[in-house]
This record gives sequence, C-alpha cells and structure tokens, in this order.
Amino acid sequence: MPELPEVETVCRGLALRLEGRCLVRVQQRRRDLRWPLPRRFADRLTGRRVLRIDRRAKYILLHLDGDEVLLCHLGMSGSMLVGEGEPAALEPHDHIVLHTDDGWHVRFNDARRFGMMDLVPTPKLGRHRLLKGLGPEPLGPEFDGPRLAAALKGKATPIKAALLDQRVVAGLGNIYVSEALFWAGISPRRLARTVQGERANRLAAAIKQVLEAAIAAGGSSLRDYVQTNGELGYFQHRWAVYDRETRACPGCDCGAPGPGLGIRRLVQSGRSTFYCARRQR
Repeated sequence: MPELPEVETVCRGLALRLEGRCLVRVQQRRRDLRWPLPRRFADRLTGRRVLRIDRRAKYILLHLDGDEVLLCHLGMSGSMLVGEGEPAALEPHDHIVLHTDDGWHVRFNDARRFGMMDLVPTPKLGRHRLLKGLGPEPLGPEFDGPRLAAALKGKATPIKAALLDQRVVAGLGNIYVSEALFWAGISPRRLARTVQGERANRLAAAIKQVLEAAIAAGGSSLRDYVQTNGELGYFQHRWAVYDRETRACPGCDCGAPGPGLGIRRLVQSGRSTFYCARRQR
C-alpha cells in the first residue's frame, strides 16, 4: 500500500494539473470501489473547480468550490495517472476519469479496488469516519520528540507496532517505520513506552528525515505504485534495511552476511520487519 511519501508525491503531481481547473467531464465506469461511490457522483463533480489539493495521512484531498472535498485513497494498487487530451484507450481498471477545462485528464486506475472516493462537506471533513482520531502529521510543526513521547507513554506494544497505529502518528507504514527505526538506532522489539526523552527526539527526527528523502525521490515503487506521470519512484534504491535481509548493515561494521550478521528479518503482527540487531537497541 502506498505510504505517506507516495501519497504526497501523487498530491504534488495532481496539483500541477488540477489546481484552479474546472472539471468539465467526469466518467464513472462503475458504481463502487472498495465501497459504493456517492449517489450522483459524476454529476456532482462535473462543473466543479479544484481550489487546492493536499493530504491527510494517506488520504488525498481535492478541495472543491461549493465547500466540498473529494476524499480519495489509493488502496493497495491504485494510481492517479495524468495525461494530455483524450485518453487513447481506457484500461479495464480505469474506474474514474476526470477531464479538465484545459484539455488534461486524470485516470484513477485500481486493479484490486481497495481504493475509495467520497464527497464530504468541508466543515465536516475532520469528523469523517476515516479521518477523525488520526494522529499528528509527521512532517508538520506539531510533531516532535516530546509529542511522540507523550503518545507512546504507557504503551506496552513494540515500538514498530505503535508507529503503525495511525492514532499515534498519521501516514506511516511498514517501509518507513523500519527505515526510521534503523536511523534512530532503536530496536523494533523495544517497548513503545520506553521510547522517551532523547530516544523519542532521535526517532522523531529520523521519521522526518526519512520521509523527506523519500518524497524527494518520488517515493518507493513496490509492486503497483507509480507517480502521476507514470514513472516509478526511486527511494527503494536507498533503503537501508527494508527488504535487505542478510545483507551487510550500512550503519555499522556487521561484517559480511552470515549467521548472526547483517540485516535480520522478523515478523511482527503478521508483517515483516527489517533491522540490524547490532546497531538498533
């Protein structure tokens, strides 16, 4: 599933072509995605102007005139692909197509249909069932070591699991939690409640640094993710530990891969975690 850097990259690509533009035609090729689309979905979008585009956690927000927001999630396999003119041919999984007044289009393609779209009145956005209760944005000024430490206080779960809880911090996923814990020198097994003080400061800083570097690289392309222009992201070439089991750790003298050496993999809550036992404590 695309994580915060991938969604942020998509938002920036969409903003270049959609902000300030009017949606002159909307093609709705099915009645549902993960859940049923709103009634009269295409009709309600047609003629609307996109005022701005931003993100909350892993959700894309298209703010429309008329005090309404198009709330989108890419799901497991969704992509937003931007093109000029009419699409040469629509693919079977191009479920929604937005056409703008300056001759561009955006295709929402989602083979697995775990993505979603909803129309939400702007004043009620923060109370939407998918957004209410989300933690702070990790790239926002409100997120720092003390804020993270307070959210982790008393939690007896491993720190890896705690960081995947969207109520603790919004938008993080498996890849970037593994990477941030590595650069912060914190074991994924460590109990979340023990990440206080300087450890929390290191971890908050590492989260910000990893996310910013990933956004600059266009995100990580793993399976289905592409940017709005169809290009892959490139941050997967800079992973320190994720999906690098048995390889030498880039952060210490682990030595050549072998028994007890290099990057290890363990399963936590059914998901793979990658870490260096020597560097991360």
